[in-house]
Amino acid sequence: MSLFKARDWWASVLGEGEEFDQGCLCVGDVDNSGSGYDKIVVGSFMGMLRIFSPHPAKPEEQMEADAQLLEVQFPDPIIQVEMGKFVSCSELLHLAVLHPRKLSVYAVSGTAGNVEHGDQYQLRLVYEHNLQRTACNMTYGPFGGVTGHHFICIQSMDGMLMFFEQETYAFGRFLPGFLLPGPLSYCIRTDSFITVSSTRQVECYRYETLAVATDADTRQDSDQQSKSSGKRLTADWTLVLGEEALDVCVPHTSSAMSSIFVLGERNLFCLKDNGQIRFMKKLEFNPSCFLPYGSVSEGSTNILMCNHNNMLLVYQDVTLKWVAQLSCVPVAVRVANFPELKGLVVTLSSDGHLQCSYMGTDPSFFTAPKVDAREVNYDEVDTEMKMLQKVIRGATKTQDILPRAETEEELTLTAIVSSNLDEVSCAVIPEMNGMPVPSVTVKVKIKSRSAVQSPKMTVCVQPPLAVTQDQFVLDSMGSGCELVVRFSAFLNGHYPPADLCGDIAVSYSSATGIPRVSQCKFNLPLRLVCYPSSAIKNAKYKITVDTNKPPVNLNEVFPDFSEKSENNESSALGFQLITGSKVIVLASKTSQRYRIQSESFEDIWLVAKELVQRFDQHFASLGVKDFRNSFTGPIPLPEYFETVDHHFELRVNVQKYQDLLSERAVQFRAIQRRLLTRFKDKTPGPLQNLDTLMEGTYRQVIALADAAEDNRERLIQAFTRLQSATHLLILLLSLWQGLGSEQTAILEATLLPLLQDTPQLGWEESVDAAISHLLKTCLSRSPKDQAISLSTGPLTIPKDTSRLKKHITLLCDRLGKGGRLSLTSEANVPTTVMMPAGCESIPEPIVEQEEEPRLQQDSAKYIKKKQPSKRIKSKSDSSKESSREKKEKDSGKEKDSKVSSKESKKESSKESSKRESTKESKEPSKDKESTREKESSKESGKEKTKVSRKSSVKVKEKKSDAGDG
Repeated sequence: MSLFKARDWWASVLGEGEEFDQGCLCVGDVDNSGSGYDKIVVGSFMGMLRIFSPHPAKPEEQMEADAQLLEVQFPDPIIQVEMGKFVSCSELLHLAVLHPRKLSVYAVSGTAGNVEHGDQYQLRLVYEHNLQRTACNMTYGPFGGVTGHHFICIQSMDGMLMFFEQETYAFGRFLPGFLLPGPLSYCIRTDSFITVSSTRQVECYRYETLAVATDADTRQDSDQQSKSSGKRLTADWTLVLGEEALDVCVPHTSSAMSSIFVLGERNLFCLKDNGQIRFMKKLEFNPSCFLPYGSVSEGSTNILMCNHNNMLLVYQDVTLKWVAQLSCVPVAVRVANFPELKGLVVTLSSDGHLQCSYMGTDPSFFTAPKVDAREVNYDEVDTEMKMLQKVIRGATKTQDILPRAETEEELTLTAIVSSNLDEVSCAVIPEMNGMPVPSVTVKVKIKSRSAVQSPKMTVCVQPPLAVTQDQFVLDSMGSGCELVVRFSAFLNGHYPPADLCGDIAVSYSSATGIPRVSQCKFNLPLRLVCYPSSAIKNAKYKITVDTNKPPVNLNEVFPDFSEKSENNESSALGFQLITGSKVIVLASKTSQRYRIQSESFEDIWLVAKELVQRFDQHFASLGVKDFRNSFTGPIPLPEYFETVDHHFELRVNVQKYQDLLSERAVQFRAIQRRLLTRFKDKTPGPLQNLDTLMEGTYRQVIALADAAEDNRERLIQAFTRLQSATHLLILLLSLWQGLGSEQTAILEATLLPLLQDTPQLGWEESVDAAISHLLKTCLSRSPKDQAISLSTGPLTIPKDTSRLKKHITLLCDRLGKGGRLSLTSEANVPTTVMMPAGCESIPEPIVEQEEEPRLQQDSAKYIKKKQPSKRIKSKSDSSKESSREKKEKDSGKEKDSKVSSKESKKESSKESSKRESTKESKEPSKDKESTREKESSKESGKEKTKVSRKSSVKVKEKKSDAGDG
């Protein structure tokens, strides 16, 4: 901000609600008084023309009204006003007023008054031209080197330059490659016109070139223009700016110094007459207008520039000389001479603030008022300090990253789902698979504790579920107000949903303007997606849930399904999904077990979740506190992996269809180019079946696009089914190991990291990365494994799902051995698993060693080489002792295998020096030999004589894999 302000000499506000632009202001001796002083002419878009002769008022007097000489209302808007010698029979200055469809030239004359009211001024029309095209701007000058007169050039909105030699229309020319009109200026030194086109480049056209070019009575394209009479219009020179231009000005201050100034959005350009850049100034603000004028120093030009920060800046070429503060943002600036002061700056804003100011040197400082000094009460300060320290200590006790929510929110939401289905369904699809699609009403109560502004409610449910309206714009609510909003939810897709939960969020602003959000959840009934059905005994997929209480009557647990069931048996209940298969729940009459079976694995999820929840509610209502659901296994991983493979196959098909579409599209464009070349040829020739080839390619493109769209729809359904299967897997794992809510939440975040698949990130790579992290942290076998750095590369779609299946299997295995899921550092300590006597843990395959990069394997290999032989011998001796103790309990087959591994270790330590010299060259052959030796040991059962250290490790891995199997 400038220290100095522009000193007001005279100011006026023009009308109310009028608009002005950069062409609406001009200064000069419009009435030809001969005094050498200027008048101000202002035209507005409302058609009002005003002429002022400003002079300062005395401090004790108000602004005199005689500063305004003339005010005339025109029926058309005024785009631009200019002064010049526009009449052929006179060398006096006349006023040219440009309207959208008319150019008028007026003579302004003044008559001395005989009374105290002052002089009288009149506006007389000399001539006018009606325009055939809508005008944008104009410029004037002695076109063609005429003396004593000025011609006018008008640029239309469609790119035509119309030339008027005073009272006569001369000719019109279209600018080549025109799109949008830009600023226009005339250079008298080179007799040329400078404009900035929509391609962001400065273009210069000589008047002589325009005069002999093709006539523009009707607009023609470049091909037709070249064939007609006259020369084709070309620019004398062009210069690329790279930005839009606000204004172009050619000052005529000095014949020796020739410059063309172009004001861009971010830069000021000074060009020579031949289009070369003289200098360029990068601006740190958004300019609004500028005016170059003569400088006192030879060889330089002064520039007045205004910006949108109400600043007036004075530059001498590229050097900033002065900055002053204005009261408004000008759109036009001029320099004028008045009787009492010369060189005043005249500015006009877009809303009509006309101001004449000069740049004084009286700074306006802000002086802060004096504050009464008061004595400090140290007791009060000490009490306040203790209170603040208490608040700080209370705030630092909590280690939460996010601040805790306030106890009482300004807006509370309560969602109530109707217990009965709607009598008249609101579903978009009224019937699916021969069954009517029901809907249920959800009522949301919104209660405000204080005033809230502009509340907006958003409802979100997972597809294929939908609601009748998901966006609500509510009225502002006062304190204690209550509002009720209703909507209906229904099934809107031909596949079962993965979740029946929904979210409601209300965004609003508090009374102080702080944006806030309130949220709540609601659960839709199972009855919305399925009907009661008869029970069948056989099914493909079966899951058994155990309880610790006697079996209950299923009709009591599911009263909404037992009423309409075909049979009244209490031990069997059938659920027919509207868009899925039939799910049966069977209760054992002798044990405390319940079986859920269906022909579709993922369809079991909704019924299993509902069964577990209703069991908890049923026994809680009876006052039973020690009720517990459990699952004894095995975990149905093969069935789950079928769903994973189906989803992955559809993802791979997406890429295949995309590649095929790209190939066919390239082929289609190539055929089009060849056909266009044949059609444009002057000598017609045979098409050589190109039209048939193009039609066949077009059909292939359409068929591929339809197949890709169908694959996309199937991928959405497959992802929803994968979500259902994953939810079921998480439920079974939590029941199997009795996981708490925190561990179940971590498991859900690991296996369900995405709400939907995207081309950039899919479910498989996200889950694989998350499980790998758990296996290296909280589920690691030892603290040593936690030090292994995780790969930080980009997640890309894998080649297959074998690695993912391996990791999911290992995750379930480690959970089954007592692993604990947690994100804290204490959980990284391995958990001690208590096992019955006579049981041993099953050795796990070394997955991490296979997953490490080859660089880490090589570095570990070289580190092992540098270890002293004593450590190797001590480790082998300890392993010998432990193996001897286990020999007494192991079977004969295990004895043979362990003896072979011990002997291999001995021989590997003896031949270490020999192996170090030849290991790198013979490593692939050793792997093949070790594989052959392992297969031969399995078949014959003989001891191995020469096995490397690496092959012995692989023997152990093979045994552990057999043990896991």
